[in-house]
Amino acid sequence: MDDDAVFRALADASRRQMLDRLHARNGQTLGELCQGLAMTRQAVAKHVAILEEANLVSSERQGREKLHFINPVPINAIAQRWISKFERQHLNALADLKETLEAKGRN
Repeated sequence: MDDDAVFRALADASRRQMLDRLHARNGQTLGELCQGLAMTRQAVAKHVAILEEANLVSSERQGREKLHFINPVPINAIAQRWISKFERQHLNALADLKETLEAKGRN
């Protein structure tokens, strides 16, 4: 997985909005993704291509339509690598504090 490609893809608000919309309703066509966005179909297609390159979106042909689906795996990998390790420190600190306070309460 290319973390840089994922971060670059997530850096754009329009692409994050597209991912939110796919999360709410997976399997949308390009036309459906264009609805409500203040950009051309060609611009939306370029954004979708960047999301596909980052493996955040996959597509599947169904007849004449091309449906787009969110792939949450790269975002989860980043969360595990970059966020979880910081949460662990806080949880360990809270557990230590709890032990200390409980020990003082027993004395």
